[in-house]
Amino acid sequence: MVQSPPWLPAPEQVAIPLALLVSLALVRRLDGPDGRWGQRLRSRFLLGVPWGTLVSVLGVLAVYLFVQQGWDHWRNPVTLPFSSWSYLYPVGWLLSPFSHTGPGHLVGNLTTTLAVAPLAEYFFGHFPSERGENPLFSRTSNPWVRAFVVFPAGVALVGVATSIFAWGPIIGFSGVAFAFVGFALVRYPLMTVVAVSAQGVIRTVYRAMRDPVIQGQASQNFGNPWWFGIAVQGHVLGLVLGVLLGVVVLYRRRERVGALRLWTGAVVVGMSMTLWALWWYRGESTYVLYRGLGVLFVVTLAGLTTVAATADRRPLFGDVSRQQVGLLALLLPLAVMVGVAIPVNLTTVGDASVPGGGPAIEVQGYNVTYAESVQNQKVSAIDVSMFGETTDVTTSGVIVVNEDREIWTQAVSKGRLAFGGRTSVRVGGVGWAADVQVKREGWSALGGGTAYQVWLRGPDDDEWTHTFASEPVVAGPTLANRSVAIVPNEGEFALHLTRNNTTVADAPIPPKGESVTLDGIRFERNGRKLVAVYDGTRIQVAARETYN
Repeated sequence: MVQSPPWLPAPEQVAIPLALLVSLALVRRLDGPDGRWGQRLRSRFLLGVPWGTLVSVLGVLAVYLFVQQGWDHWRNPVTLPFSSWSYLYPVGWLLSPFSHTGPGHLVGNLTTTLAVAPLAEYFFGHFPSERGENPLFSRTSNPWVRAFVVFPAGVALVGVATSIFAWGPIIGFSGVAFAFVGFALVRYPLMTVVAVSAQGVIRTVYRAMRDPVIQGQASQNFGNPWWFGIAVQGHVLGLVLGVLLGVVVLYRRRERVGALRLWTGAVVVGMSMTLWALWWYRGESTYVLYRGLGVLFVVTLAGLTTVAATADRRPLFGDVSRQQVGLLALLLPLAVMVGVAIPVNLTTVGDASVPGGGPAIEVQGYNVTYAESVQNQKVSAIDVSMFGETTDVTTSGVIVVNEDREIWTQAVSKGRLAFGGRTSVRVGGVGWAADVQVKREGWSALGGGTAYQVWLRGPDDDEWTHTFASEPVVAGPTLANRSVAIVPNEGEFALHLTRNNTTVADAPIPPKGESVTLDGIRFERNGRKLVAVYDGTRIQVAARETYN
């Protein structure tokens, strides 16, 4: 069979864009030579193209490729220094809305932007809405300035606003994407629903172009609930900002939209974009999803949006108009979010010590260590308890602390490290990056849990640094009234034979193929298994921990 050169595109990669072009040409033909859709685009866009959207997408992509070093590390960009950790770390809150945790995060936000932002830009328009006005006479109405400067600048300002006024650290363009949705929603509610659905189409076409054929197989995976980590607060903030800006434009242009249509679109968009996924911590590896409360929240937000966008100028009481009341109804939730965000984002890690008490790897201000059941310094920065929940949250796993950047975070959870056995944590800043390697090794006692230890290795280290050892574990079976314990200590694993809670003998776990005898019981190491032999009886008492 003749193999094609690797640089040639696959047949599907040629056929997909060709099929799209043929389909569009067919639709254009059926629509006639004077199709209204083309005229409408040219009436709102410069040359019929949403240039502001394209400029914004290219800007976000540039941050990922060159600031986060995604060009060299597409699947593992630098992320820690580009989250909005605190007001005292401006690099974080300036770049976090345009940075991403990985290619999946980036593609998701950019496909949403490509689907929805052109509709928002259409509402904004490149040309002035007043008839007879010469757009070239004013910098604010010049279509070139509006397309290439004003709209992208507005996108940048909204991005920074979502970073400054969100609760706690965020990263990603999703807040701005939700602002596009909110802005378009108040004028074109049903078209916004269609655009949000089109995001899935764009993402599927992109993935089909990138990987036309994929092969998969059943496998075990470690994963938190899909809703864990969703920055709902940032999404809601972006949506409300977008709605507020859209309402202001509606008021200025004195345009109207049907209340039922807007409410329906707002509910559908809120549900489909998972604004109902309100969650919180419930223990170190357990989380709670308030789905019922989330649905009520979406419906309420849809009602507020409808009231604000459809209210007219008739007086409601005294000199207060319905429009003013509607605008106030939308400003109140925004004010609440801002009021919470300011004290949260003013908190600092100060002189917070590296948790756990074990050795840490220091890389240009970053301290990386492993600890268990320590207080999360960021979540617990403001002590609040209400409705049965609390901000006093503990965490276990690989912890990264950087006082200069106000960073305190769990980079890898205990469960994820236990699943994979090895991982790396990328630290860095503008123009540099370094990886800290982490590994875990352990022995699982039969019916008694797992004893394990954790090591770290810095980018310039030749040796591993031992940083954590768990508590000993005891196997369930007893042999001649004696118990077998696995004891981790200073990088080694030892066997302790105990009677009545007193150690009667101990020795290191033997290497593969060898054995050791303790108080008349021989322990044989057969590969990953540890077998006890006594009076003609053989029983497995422990096994080396395995990883995926």
